[in-house]
Amino acid sequence: MPDDRKKILECEDVSLGYDGRPVMEHLSFDVRQGDYLCVIGENGSGKSTLIKTLLGLIKPVKGKVILDKSIQNGYIGYLPQQTDIQKDFPATVEEVVMSGFLNRCGWRPFYNKREKQLAQNNMKKMNILEYRKRCYKELSGGQQQRVLIARALCAAGGLLILDEPVTGLDPNATMELYESLEKLNKTDKMTIIMVSHDIKNVVEQASMILHINNDEYFYGDVNQYIYSEFGESFKLGREKN
Repeated sequence: MPDDRKKILECEDVSLGYDGRPVMEHLSFDVRQGDYLCVIGENGSGKSTLIKTLLGLIKPVKGKVILDKSIQNGYIGYLPQQTDIQKDFPATVEEVVMSGFLNRCGWRPFYNKREKQLAQNNMKKMNILEYRKRCYKELSGGQQQRVLIARALCAAGGLLILDEPVTGLDPNATMELYESLEKLNKTDKMTIIMVSHDIKNVVEQASMILHINNDEYFYGDVNQYIYSEFGESFKLGREKN
């Protein structure tokens, strides 16, 4: 049955790399509205290079990355891997979340009423509204990640990209974060691309999988992935829908 959902991102025969040297070649896939795509692969396989290419930070060596108008001009919510410096950022939760609007503000030196309300809504979605006046660096790792996702949602036009969002979190915080992302995807219809090493939980969360391994890759839905050579190597076993 054909999928008539709108494509918001498409890679056409893309080669990824730096200085004209590809680390991954002939990559083709698309992301449709409402997808939850998880990108997995070994260290050095090209995951970070792919994310930088999708964000427009680097150009593909070959091929094309096509973005829908809804996510052009920086309207992509992005959560990079958090650094130690970011963990100690001396600002309130509300200030951190509101900073997600900075690209939209341009030269305007203040946040408007709509932006303030949207920030409140995003903090509520991520269950951090009660912490809005607290200092960001005083929060737990899981709470900080929720703050940063709320910030990314303020920037997102329709796509949220997360790079290893559960790294360093304890099991409870990890599952709570996964539950929040699932709700964003299924209830709020937010399209998500998430880079992860957590393959067993990925197959419980994602609708689509992109598994890259330098000179080869898999792209398809989760059930196709489980029964592929890539998935079978991890002995995955989620039942078919």
